[in-house]
Amino acid sequence: MTDSLAIAAQPIATGRRHFVDIALRYGLIIVLVVLVAVSQFLYPRFLDPQNIKNILSQNAPLGIVAVGMTLVMITRGFDLSVGASYAAGATVFASLAVAGWSLWWAGAVTLLIGLVAGLINGTIITRINVNPFVATLGTTSVFSGLALLYSNSSPFVVSDKTFAMIGRGSFLDVPISIWILAAVLVVGELVLARTVYGRSLYAIGGNDEAARLAGLPTAMLRTSTYVICGVCAALGGMIIASRLSIGQADIGTSMALDSIAVVVIGGTSLMGGEGSVWRSAIGLMIVAVLTNLLDSLAVDSNYQLVIKGTIVVAAVALDAFARSRR
Repeated sequence: MTDSLAIAAQPIATGRRHFVDIALRYGLIIVLVVLVAVSQFLYPRFLDPQNIKNILSQNAPLGIVAVGMTLVMITRGFDLSVGASYAAGATVFASLAVAGWSLWWAGAVTLLIGLVAGLINGTIITRINVNPFVATLGTTSVFSGLALLYSNSSPFVVSDKTFAMIGRGSFLDVPISIWILAAVLVVGELVLARTVYGRSLYAIGGNDEAARLAGLPTAMLRTSTYVICGVCAALGGMIIASRLSIGQADIGTSMALDSIAVVVIGGTSLMGGEGSVWRSAIGLMIVAVLTNLLDSLAVDSNYQLVIKGTIVVAAVALDAFARSRR
């Protein structure tokens, strides 16, 4: 009798688990739709095309950094130094423009600095075996200090109008920063979903030792994710410097929390091996819509920090709950 009941209960348990998996996988889209509907109800001009462009343009730097963070976290890594790399990128890009460099060369040098910052992080973590949290917490201080020393703690104000091209310029009536964000998202998704490199990152995040025994160069691959993350942070810094026509080393203090929030809300697990760029894009939209709504309702920025932090904790708790149910 007991065995019969157990056998009868198996399809129900399987169906319930299947429902939970679907809800966790696509529930984000429902959350986004509900959030947009609420925003439109409370703020009737929310879906105005210009407002949508403003939301995407303002959050383009965050979205670009989140793409790099997604790759890092899929390999079970962590990069707290993105805020410092972001600020350093903005500072160097603006300073070189002030010094009369062409924007192409200034941009190339800025991205190179982001690459070096990521390479330092990756080397410390994979070659010296320092915990990613501790390593990037330390390099955050190093990168911020170097940027402050370089700028003498003063902002670089750029008067050249062409400098504002990638931050405020448009192509086909769409801000260039949105085009850049879209390109980074598409390339990131294709790399993760359609290449051997992307599948290798998932393998490392799932089981680093098994991936190493299978012949994957795990240290090099994990280092590469920090390099990409550093480049993305520097690119984000270039865009915000261009948008504001100013570069200063004390910006981006919340970039690490915000980018991790976007990735975690998008469903990338802190335990590695799971996640995707398209899900981070949904996470970005949820954070962006929520921020726009709170700004529209004139909610104090301190309360916004509390709300964002609470959402991150809830997302991590949901991830832990989902894993316990599998």
